[in-house]
Amino acid sequence: MPFLAVVLFLPWFLLLGALFWLFPRQPRNARRTAFDATTLVIAFVLSVLGMQWGYALGLADVGTGAIWKQVLATLVAYGAFLFVLTVAIPLRSWWLARH
Repeated sequence: MPFLAVVLFLPWFLLLGALFWLFPRQPRNARRTAFDATTLVIAFVLSVLGMQWGYALGLADVGTGAIWKQVLATLVAYGAFLFVLTVAIPLRSWWLARH
């Protein structure tokens, strides 16, 4: 049950990851590929860890239904994934301009 949030958001993570990977199209070199791959791995790992933390934290009011633990876990997982990509986009531009 704790991994349901990641399973449900996996298609959306793949879509966002593909857009991050594909755009901008240039420059496409080994350094850029390594940066993008590392970013996506970090985003996914932090998303899974955030999802587990959100599920285990138990801040969601389970008196209103068991689904709210999943909702909280999903929101934390999604937020972690978006946070990493949001930080990585300007960082990638800055890093590629330097090299």
